[in-house]
Amino acid sequence: MSVLLHISDTHFGTEDPAVVLALQAFAHELKPDGLIFSGDITQRARSAQFSAARSFCESLRISKMLALPGNHDIPLYNVFARIAMPYRGYKKAFGGELEPVMELPDAIVVGVNTTRPERHKDGEVSPQQVARVVELLKGMPRDKLRVVVTHQPACVLREEDEDDRLHGGHEAVTAWSDAGADLVLGGHIHLPYVTDVCAVVKGAKRAMYCLQAGTALSRRVRHNTPNSINVIRWASPVSGEARTCKVERWDYDLADARFEMTHPYDLKLGA
Repeated sequence: MSVLLHISDTHFGTEDPAVVLALQAFAHELKPDGLIFSGDITQRARSAQFSAARSFCESLRISKMLALPGNHDIPLYNVFARIAMPYRGYKKAFGGELEPVMELPDAIVVGVNTTRPERHKDGEVSPQQVARVVELLKGMPRDKLRVVVTHQPACVLREEDEDDRLHGGHEAVTAWSDAGADLVLGGHIHLPYVTDVCAVVKGAKRAMYCLQAGTALSRRVRHNTPNSINVIRWASPVSGEARTCKVERWDYDLADARFEMTHPYDLKLGA
């Protein structure tokens, strides 16, 4: 079995110290096999914020990590840096690979860099990026969990969030579903939810789910939701069994100063 911890939108520079301690304690107890960090790591892409974020990730003691930049991880006010070297701070702290792949014995996680310095906060996935993911997913064994990670959401539930949806997201999720993806993870809007792609994306035929995370650590909570994280539990099916995945949303409880499970899901995956 593989256990994955999915966090997003920590916005270091606005983090709540009590929530930081609670997430460290949670990770130490959970002992996940991998950490997925879907962007907006910092608030303003400053070196001290990146350094604090990297130190935090190391403090979780998780052996494998896949991280992606978010729009907040690109300089905003330094126009020269935004144009000439938008990912300098991110690369210094988290490495030069902007579209990493994390492999576990029974799972593969594929990162897609959806930030675009010229788009400000909007995200985009290009046809070339869609095709890259399709190629990686093709031929993956049926017993592997197949996960794609973006920063901006590929699917939204509310009409008011449509402007924040990933440009090219419709085409991407349709192609990735056909290629065998099981989950598409994201953040950006600080609104946690799980949605069945077939229910919200016309043309999607194979079961796949979009899993959104709220803000893990920041005081910038929205939509009347607390700080939240996701846990994914996957065990390869025995021959003849249906493919199912357990997903858990854990919210920070202010009274108890800890993360508590609030929304468990048993997801029936496609073949």
